[in-house]
Amino acid sequence: MKKLPDLEAWAIFAKVAETGSFARAAADLSLSQATVSKAISRLEERTRVTLFHRTSRRLSLTETGFASLERATRILGEGEAVEAEISEQSDTLRGLIRLTVPMSFGLARLAPILPEFMQAYPDVKLDVQFNDKLVDLVAERFDLALRIANLDNSSLLARRLCRVRILLVGAPAYFERYGRPRHPSDLAEHKALQYAYSRHGTTWRFSHQRHGEFSLAMPADLHVNNADALRPALLAGLGLALQPEFLAWQDLQSGALETVMDDWEAEPIALHIVTPPGRRRPARVQALIEFLAQRFTQAPWADAA
Repeated sequence: MKKLPDLEAWAIFAKVAETGSFARAAADLSLSQATVSKAISRLEERTRVTLFHRTSRRLSLTETGFASLERATRILGEGEAVEAEISEQSDTLRGLIRLTVPMSFGLARLAPILPEFMQAYPDVKLDVQFNDKLVDLVAERFDLALRIANLDNSSLLARRLCRVRILLVGAPAYFERYGRPRHPSDLAEHKALQYAYSRHGTTWRFSHQRHGEFSLAMPADLHVNNADALRPALLAGLGLALQPEFLAWQDLQSGALETVMDDWEAEPIALHIVTPPGRRRPARVQALIEFLAQRFTQAPWADAA
């Protein structure tokens, strides 16, 4: 099987030729002189040619060594250039950020604030994927994700921003027609609108400080894979739905929707920023993380509890 080229050794060869000395090359590369000497010996053994004439007083290239120098110098230069570019992108606010975010939250809450970040950091490019399914950050090369859930343990790094309340909501017209449930058991007589990716499926679960927990299955008149799609049916008075506060907040403020059974709490979730393993992040990614954290923890629908 063909071996990979010894690129490190060729880069060292170029530095030795440039400095005219094993010792000076070792100093420039922060290597030991023995490491430099071994790299040159590896190349000569591998290629079966002598690259340097060595005497006690001087070091000079052989004819073959001189013929190889231009390409070796290019290897060294390209390596230094790519490391410098990556280092610059890590330390400066420029380059691409890939972000994945749930569809409804992304459209309603992330998209409106992205122009502010883009204006503040014009050299940063954003690739935002809106997706309610759980994506593999590492395999799909995402820099970060916004996730609204109670996270399972994993190797990913998570920063919890705020709690998100799940509210049982309906339109005034619905309550006028069907009445207002006061206990979860009353919901058996009501119409449900369901979000497909709900953690507990079609089961609605509630807890009460004094009365404990209660759950029941709620067959749905409307079942959707995007929680935004429930809004028209809710506003039309066609059913009740469990909605995250960030989606229902404006309609609750306007009175278009109302909460019900406020003393019974659906299991809350939390908004997290999730990043791949590894503590070191490019400056541009850290800037976006801090921007999102500042905006979302201060949002009117955010629950710091």
